[in-house]
Amino acid sequence: MPRYVNVTKELVCWKCGASVAELPMPLGRLAECPACRADLHVCRLCAFYDPRVSNSCREPVADAVKDKERANFCGYFQAQPDAYNPHADEQATIAQAQLEALLGESAMSKAGQRSEAEAAREQLERLFGVGNKHKE
Repeated sequence: MPRYVNVTKELVCWKCGASVAELPMPLGRLAECPACRADLHVCRLCAFYDPRVSNSCREPVADAVKDKERANFCGYFQAQPDAYNPHADEQATIAQAQLEALLGESAMSKAGQRSEAEAAREQLERLFGVGNKHKE
């Protein structure tokens, strides 16, 4: 069943949700969001973008694009009005919290309390027993 893009919806940035209606259409390869400066001629804003399929693209003959968030030369690009997902960052935060709960507190969350170098040194000292005095 073909998928039709709803042209009555306002086109917004895939990254921040700001309106990009003032930009000339079709979007040029170097088009940027006026609010966050994100590239707009990207897979994440395309109607064919689907992370559940091979190469995250439902267009079968399109060349594979490695970075889905950077401008590309894809000739099949069609701007998708509802590409913005405000919950994407929230989902990533939840996933990170679940991973930390599973594996224990990460060095990154400890880094807020002390520098990354200090955290690395402490881990090395714990690993090699430096600072622990053994009785002979």
